Amino acid sequence: MAYDPGALNASLAAAVGADPALLGELRDAFIESAARQLDLMRRARCDANWIAAAARLKSLAASFGATGLTGLADEALEGAPGDPVVLRRIAVAVDDFAAI
Repeated sequence: MAYDPGALNASLAAAVGADPALLGELRDAFIESAARQLDLMRRARCDANWIAAAARLKSLAASFGATGLTGLADEALEGAPGDPVVLRRIAVAVDDFAAI
């Protein structure tokens, strides 16, 4: 499933205006942080670490208006820690944001 990065771009533009350099920096920071939380979720060896990383991912996604990613983080929080299906879906979403 592909995730529309247009909402992220619209949220950033609404927050900072049309400065392309600042938009690029914020977008890169979002992608880097989302990838970091995904990595932490992949490496989590206890439920608490999984929950902490998924909660941070949810907060990050919600802050940037990335509703699809927010929903995936919710799935991670509601499901079993370490769920490989959720991890793959989150990875696809992060890759989709990075691809534009």
